[in-house]
Amino acid sequence: MKILVINCGSSSLKYQLIDMENEGVLAKGLCERIGINGSKLSHKAEGKEELEVEKEMPNHTVAIKLVMDALVDPQYGVIKDTSEISAVGHRVLHAGTIYSDSIVVNEDVKKVIRDCFDLGPLHNPANLVGIEACEEAVPGVPNVAVFDTSFGMGMPEKASMYAIPHEYFEKYSIRRYGFHGTSHKFVSNEALSYCGLDPENGKVIVCHLGNGASISASVGGKCVDTSMGLTPLEGLIMGTRSGDIDPAVVQFICNKEGKSVNEVLDILNKKSGILGMSGGISSDFRDVQKAQGEGNHLADVAIQAFIYRVAKYIGAYTAAMNGVDAIVFTAGVGENDKPIRGAVCEYLGYLGISIDAEVNKARGKRVMISTPDSKVKVCVIPTNEELAIARETMALV
Repeated sequence: MKILVINCGSSSLKYQLIDMENEGVLAKGLCERIGINGSKLSHKAEGKEELEVEKEMPNHTVAIKLVMDALVDPQYGVIKDTSEISAVGHRVLHAGTIYSDSIVVNEDVKKVIRDCFDLGPLHNPANLVGIEACEEAVPGVPNVAVFDTSFGMGMPEKASMYAIPHEYFEKYSIRRYGFHGTSHKFVSNEALSYCGLDPENGKVIVCHLGNGASISASVGGKCVDTSMGLTPLEGLIMGTRSGDIDPAVVQFICNKEGKSVNEVLDILNKKSGILGMSGGISSDFRDVQKAQGEGNHLADVAIQAFIYRVAKYIGAYTAAMNGVDAIVFTAGVGENDKPIRGAVCEYLGYLGISIDAEVNKARGKRVMISTPDSKVKVCVIPTNEELAIARETMALV
């Protein structure tokens, strides 16, 4: 069975074609600048040269057509005909409270995705366009929606509900959903086997650290809590997102600067985080760390604040689960940034954690970075959201 995995952004489209017999990636690629001048497709098939196509893509329908053409191209492709694609799995951001599991797409599912545009204004519209483009390009092939909120939907009410009048949940489904769910589910389950934990009761904290960052706590692979909330703005400090702040900050800035709530939320989403804290140096952790190394005070504060926030969440989730068996680092920063991993773990001595500094130098690969005598296992497990989506898709079709 060959499954095509699609991840549509507002102006981009990432894809992988996966052979589920061995879970190998046959081809993968990226469509950039969809709807913008200078559109480009970058396509790479296993054992073949990379293909780049510079062609205008006014919409996702055109982008999907180019992807299909690349997959069947005699020189650069990996299949003879699109009929070899058994199903298409789509990353979809939000389903509100309607769906808590992945589902085969029908008209009702598309309506739910559409109804959640206000909960995911940047992602849900693009996700729906991607689904409809695939329906047009490969008619009759099942499409599966894999929701980014599915993992967090398993949280108990004490963790998911906000302390606001309950009528707002009843009217508008305002609650904590959590995001990066596909990654957290994949990594937490991988950790159970990699660390030799009880598959029913193993307590795992996953630190998905990148430009977008979140932390989850799970028992036996089931979510107990996660740091993002109604939107991805809640939780950790991120590349451009503020993470947790006093809600009154929004009103204060509105009043002082004469800005609307929407304008301030735009600032909190796109101009804050380590970008804002560092005085505008960058949203890229590497750039800010370089400035930190050169003695820039604001850069140092930004990086130290990020590390501190991660350590605080780990402490909180350890308390929430009454212990922890394994702590896992994943995503761009988590998988590759040894100083940040090491600095986070320095806060965790009270848990009996001991890190092997030499092993912690590893980048981008699965590795146990804690010492054999460490009371809590600490490891790096690269995330693979595309494979997770493909597995969910195969299970349904």
